[in-house]
Amino acid sequence: MTFSRTITAVVAIAFGGAIAAGSGHGAMAQSGPGAAPSACQMRLSSDRAVFKPLGELGGPAGCGGPDVVHLERIILADRTEVAVEPPATLRCEMAEAVVTLVRQDLAPATATMGAALSAIENYDSYDCRGRNRVMGAKLSEHGLANALDIRSVRLKDGRVVRPADAGAPREFRVAMKTAVCNRFTTVLGPGSDGYHEDHIHMDRAERRGGYRLCQWDLHDGGARIAAAPSGRAPARAGFATMPVPLPRSRPFAAAAAGDRAIYLPAESRH
Repeated sequence: MTFSRTITAVVAIAFGGAIAAGSGHGAMAQSGPGAAPSACQMRLSSDRAVFKPLGELGGPAGCGGPDVVHLERIILADRTEVAVEPPATLRCEMAEAVVTLVRQDLAPATATMGAALSAIENYDSYDCRGRNRVMGAKLSEHGLANALDIRSVRLKDGRVVRPADAGAPREFRVAMKTAVCNRFTTVLGPGSDGYHEDHIHMDRAERRGGYRLCQWDLHDGGARIAAAPSGRAPARAGFATMPVPLPRSRPFAAAAAGDRAIYLPAESRH
């Protein structure tokens, strides 16, 4: 009996360690990218996005997922392209949701600021780890290639706009919050849990009864923007006292010569 309990403990420790240690992508392709295009890939096709199929990915502790793609650029209706910097590794259906968001919502919203959308920053996509990089935490949707973090967007005139920044144009922030909270089942931003003060997390996690999370405080005294349907989960006991780990810094590179390169400080990510 003692031996059985020891084996169980070792397995549990290995499971948690595998997630916590997976700060990189940490997955291996299980089905080759040369397979026939999936229905989702056909919907993305050449007129909506530029991407590379990666097939099925598998990793430690349940990481990875089916039909994963490397999303590089999003093609707008006028055939202009919006770069994803760096390219995002996502399940195809998550990538499809991001493409629709950019084409139908973010591109029109940035136009109100007087310049066209040039790029979005992939602050984090696939990453085999626990939630918020906390040891022993539940597997993050990032570990399932089902989440994307956006820290900023760049306009054609070189301006970089951070949607979590209260100094960014409010009209744009309201439009983005409304769109992401209605297109994704989880949206976390400033005021949500202390881990998302300078970026916006979005994923497509499925919950019982269609429960959704839209937790993003605009921090400027404006009215809350409701998702439909929406709900808030109760705070976890002791959550506020958890240490916030700091990952590596990541530059949001300029897309073309003459654009201003913006270098971002290190920050925790969901």
